[in-house]
Amino acid sequence: MPGVDRVVFLRPLISSDKIVVGEYTYYDDPVEPAAFEQRNVLYGYGPEKLVIGRYCAIAEGTRFIMSGAMHPMVGPSTFPFAIFGGSWRDETLDLVMNVASRGDTVVGNDVWFGYQSLIMPGVTIGDGAIIAAGSVVVSDVPPYAIVGGNPATVIRMRYEPEDVRRLLAAAWWNWPVELVTEHARLIMSGTPADLEAIAADK
Repeated sequence: MPGVDRVVFLRPLISSDKIVVGEYTYYDDPVEPAAFEQRNVLYGYGPEKLVIGRYCAIAEGTRFIMSGAMHPMVGPSTFPFAIFGGSWRDETLDLVMNVASRGDTVVGNDVWFGYQSLIMPGVTIGDGAIIAAGSVVVSDVPPYAIVGGNPATVIRMRYEPEDVRRLLAAAWWNWPVELVTEHARLIMSGTPADLEAIAADK
């Protein structure tokens, strides 16, 4: 962002085919904002993907733990002998390779991640959710929920169910950028009914 070197749009910086980031999603970091892929997406050894939608705001220190972090838990020890090679690898590789995957981590659109939030493997975070600073997200987050804590739980919903339905149907994040620009003030301060009306009209 011009004049604020710590803020970057992520989409142009991603090179891994296992990370998908939507347009206008940004990351804020005073040290190495352009190193998000290397410093903030951890243990991406398997085929699982991290998918992040459009217009998300990701605060400094947010980390996504991928399924490659999982250790075998079929017996007394969780130590991953196989990764060190030699006879340890020969004798135990099958145990490491058979650790169940938690699947892709999927983040919706317009999600706000607070400072140093931690997202565990395989969760789905719904559109419009807010993740409080320092939260550890271990399970799915409903659209337009505010969650916090360790493990993160729903603190409250941002809107009543009918308004959530309106917002998801309006899906302003899928509008052409010109329409978003025209209605940016209403997107920020209007009502679900306002966005529903614009979507219906356009």
